[in-house]
Amino acid sequence: MDELALASYLEGSKDRILASLVEWLKIPSVSADPDHATDVRASAEMCAGFLREAGFPAVELLETGGHPAVYAEWLGAGESAPTVLVYGHTDVQPGDPIEEWDSPPFEPRISGDVLSGRGASDDKGQVLMQIEAARGLLSDRGELPVNLKVLFEGEEEVGSPHFEALLEAGLERFAADVVVVSDATMEAPDIPTTAVGMRGLVAFDVVVRTAPADLHSGIWGGTVPNAALVAARMASALHDERRRVAVPGFYDDVRELSPEEAASLNAIPFDEAEFRRTAGVAYLEGEEDRTPRERTSTRPTAELVGIHSGYGGPGMKTIVPATANFKVAMRLVPDQEPDKVAEAFRRWAQDQAPEGVEVTLTKFGGVAPMVTPADSPALRCLSRAVQKVWGKEPLLERIGGSGPEEALGRVLGVPVISFGIALPGDRFHAPNETLSLAQLWRGLLAAGELLIELGSLKAPQ
Repeated sequence: MDELALASYLEGSKDRILASLVEWLKIPSVSADPDHATDVRASAEMCAGFLREAGFPAVELLETGGHPAVYAEWLGAGESAPTVLVYGHTDVQPGDPIEEWDSPPFEPRISGDVLSGRGASDDKGQVLMQIEAARGLLSDRGELPVNLKVLFEGEEEVGSPHFEALLEAGLERFAADVVVVSDATMEAPDIPTTAVGMRGLVAFDVVVRTAPADLHSGIWGGTVPNAALVAARMASALHDERRRVAVPGFYDDVRELSPEEAASLNAIPFDEAEFRRTAGVAYLEGEEDRTPRERTSTRPTAELVGIHSGYGGPGMKTIVPATANFKVAMRLVPDQEPDKVAEAFRRWAQDQAPEGVEVTLTKFGGVAPMVTPADSPALRCLSRAVQKVWGKEPLLERIGGSGPEEALGRVLGVPVISFGIALPGDRFHAPNETLSLAQLWRGLLAAGELLIELGSLKAPQ
């Protein structure tokens, strides 16, 4: 195998890179907590400092309606070279529950080949990996093979509420030929994977009212409609006997996997017993004739996420509840449209309610699903870069959740590819978050190879 472009750079830089990451992890940049607003800004400022040290001539903090984002660009490759935008985030999840950490979340610790601390894998380690890949190429070659822009937001862990507006306001500035998302996972150290899609999301709070007020169960019970029962019956009707979503038209636009995607999905190992142990459940259920991996990534779902009615305090209160509500979150896949699914759900909910029952629906979200075609030239570049470092091409998978990737692709109008090195056992969003240093070093090498591979593409004319 030919020597990797950044092999020598990495060997001479590991101590410095690790020291920088440790210092960054000490900043409690918890975007969800207003008391940490200054820390989120300090995290962005430290990130900006890394970019300046790396050799980016233009670096700045971009103000939003909330926490700032970091933007930098190096545009010295010329008009004939493609432009790459790298995305990540500088904020982190809260450390709670603190008592479940083996060491304080913002006092990073190195044990053997593992770095522990909040933000280690999600997403500061992966952001610094990308910065150092660019720094290494600039240091060794004096230039980059692509025009490189980076955009690291500070609100990903709270749902990126201002990110789309930021993109729309800076369309010309952020214009690129491809987006590389570096906030992602890999199936296992020896099973490289890349996410080629994410599910969309639309959710509803459904409130039913059967009477102006709760009624005495001794006087009215057995004769008047019970809102709790109405809500329970509606919720139970959400799925049919095959555990398929019973909303008419829900599956009409669902795109089946391509043969290549299906083969990659089937090639990824799945341990059902371990999956159940991790979730803490006795059995699995879901859409009939679909595997658990399909159900959590490539199939649409409608999940009952809450149901509430009546009296829940101590003792007993003898009433017939007059109101109840249940909440439903629907994950969508290509080519489902959030507005179309939302309208179908509204009709279903109104049809399910008995005559005379008042139904009020409040919609939340409206994120569309996204998918990168398996034959995308940029994705082929990623496959070659990973092949050089891991010795095998990445398997293609889709992620069950939703995120800013959809907005990046839609607003900028370019393909989005995902390169991440976090592992499922890294406990991001949980106590004792970790990052494998072996993964970090291999990821840095691959990030450099990816920029070289993308540089072989011609900029669209």
